[in-house]
Amino acid sequence: MLDRRLAVHPQVAVRPEPFGALAYHYGNRRLNFLRARELVTLVESLGEHESVRAAFDAVDIEPRRWPSFEKALASLAASEFLIPDERAAA
Repeated sequence: MLDRRLAVHPQVAVRPEPFGALAYHYGNRRLNFLRARELVTLVESLGEHESVRAAFDAVDIEPRRWPSFEKALASLAASEFLIPDERAAA
């Protein structure tokens, strides 16, 4: 997953909350809770980076925390909140 390029699905809205954020998918009507502000920042920045690994580095998440964030991203991808981003790196 770290070497893939991901982006937030165009039908997903992320609303900041004190605990992190609510993410709602208007297409499949699913709601997800992003329970860490760092995860919110990571998710919102994914489309700006050539890979998930580059996004982790840019957001400055400690490597020891990467596995739990990778698990969260995998769950979001399985729920279609995140999709593959095939655009060329900017």
